[in-house]
Amino acid sequence: MKKYSSVSKLLRLVLVIGIVSCTSTAENTSRVEMLPYYREATFTPHWFESNSEVPADFHRIPSFDLLNQNGQQITNETFTNKFYVADFFFTTCPGICPKMTANMTVLQEAFLEVEEVLLLSHSVTPEYDSIPVLREYATEKGVIDSKWHLVTGERDHIYDLGRNNYFVEEDLGIQKDIDDFLHTENFILVDKDRYIRGIYNGLNTSSINQLIADLKLLIEKS
Repeated sequence: MKKYSSVSKLLRLVLVIGIVSCTSTAENTSRVEMLPYYREATFTPHWFESNSEVPADFHRIPSFDLLNQNGQQITNETFTNKFYVADFFFTTCPGICPKMTANMTVLQEAFLEVEEVLLLSHSVTPEYDSIPVLREYATEKGVIDSKWHLVTGERDHIYDLGRNNYFVEEDLGIQKDIDDFLHTENFILVDKDRYIRGIYNGLNTSSINQLIADLKLLIEKS
């Protein structure tokens, strides 16, 4: 009877290990063999075998000019030959932003040793989020300067980037102007050629795991 009990316990242990292993594998595997491309706010996927096949007029993130938590100029050239994840936040946000920042920290840790991956967080209250404010926030949240840029700049410029270029808002079909506040939990994945390759819920653990898997796939295919 004791022998049977020991065998039973061993079988249960093997089963648990197998389940954990399968779960772990699933969380680190992209859903597809290649990621689609996106060109507008509906996030309708477009499929191309490689960046060389993307039409010349396909949407890409345009040039931008911002300042990070150290007062350094951050432009699209900062991300030359880099993949990056972009989001939009503000330092005094009491709601979704702390969770978003925590999940950006998860991404920072996941790709800490991968030089070709960067993170980019845009302040949507640049009139308040000055460079010293961003510096204090970065220190508090454990931001690694070489990996993650918290940026401020002209409000019109940031809002144009968010709404018309990263397409981060979900209010499709609703016209908004510069006076309407930009507030979204979405993370945007951008490849080395400034094409948008994914949109993810920055509050959802499963979505963040999928983002990590998709980014690993892009790196593997690059």
